[in-house]
Amino acid sequence: MLMRDFILWLSTKKRVTSAIARRGMKQGFARRFVAGETLAEAIAAAQPLGRAGYGVILNHLGENVSTREQAEAARSSYIAMLAALEKAKLAGNISLKPTQLGLDLNQDLCLALSIEIAEEAKRLGRTIEIDMEASAYTDRTLAIFSAVQRRVGNAGIALQAYLRRSEADLDRLAPLGPKIRLVKGAYRESKIIAFPSKPEVDANYRQLLTRMLGPENKSGIFAAIGTHDPEMIDHARHLINENDLKRTHYEFQMIYGIRRDLQRQLLAEGHPIHIYIPFGADWCPYFMRRLAERPANSWFVLRSLLAESKAEEKDA
Repeated sequence: MLMRDFILWLSTKKRVTSAIARRGMKQGFARRFVAGETLAEAIAAAQPLGRAGYGVILNHLGENVSTREQAEAARSSYIAMLAALEKAKLAGNISLKPTQLGLDLNQDLCLALSIEIAEEAKRLGRTIEIDMEASAYTDRTLAIFSAVQRRVGNAGIALQAYLRRSEADLDRLAPLGPKIRLVKGAYRESKIIAFPSKPEVDANYRQLLTRMLGPENKSGIFAAIGTHDPEMIDHARHLINENDLKRTHYEFQMIYGIRRDLQRQLLAEGHPIHIYIPFGADWCPYFMRRLAERPANSWFVLRSLLAESKAEEKDA
């Protein structure tokens, strides 16, 4: 946990993320988790996945914009992503990040831009998903999702199992019949609002998944199972088989470059599976949150990058 917390703390430090960003794509290590910096690179990464039978979810990385113009540019980028999926004839959708659409500036602005994107997606017969960011944004993100879903009807939302509030949020959202992407969570949070240990997070993930895939789910929630944990995947498989769920009731979602063996296995078993494909110039905070999920395997990357950054500061 100490290493994970350290990496998550570093991910908030602009000097560190800038140093990593100058090297990550050139040296190649970032491409394990990030398709590239441009939409064209993301589509190029998505096409072989589409041919193999996966659905895709495009995510343009970036967060916490500081001007209306930046938020509107992000809106335009999301609409371009929808057009690119159409042109490439790829099955899938896009995932929105509220702070990239101006949530820090004005909630009404973020909602208006989200509705524009959702309406364009609906026109094309596609859906959108709304990412969940740090806990300070949870209430506003849920409010935006609820408004988009009521007005346009094609939105999904992520819930984080490490937050203690997520069970109550699931109950609150159920009447909307939404698509819910259940993830464990990848931000640094206080133990007052988040379960501090992996066993506790896992237990809550199982409990929430059981409600979403079990017989008590009478509200029509579509379960998007967002995990790479083999134990959670086995639990999902058990619930799917026990409740004889059809492919129209659920899907697995996994991140580009992580546990490709499990991705192939689920696809071979006939489960619907979508691969979350992140791209964009502002990729570093996302990349570091992925490192934090497997800190023992990624310390060598951080150690070398921090050493180079320190050397640069000396030379400056």
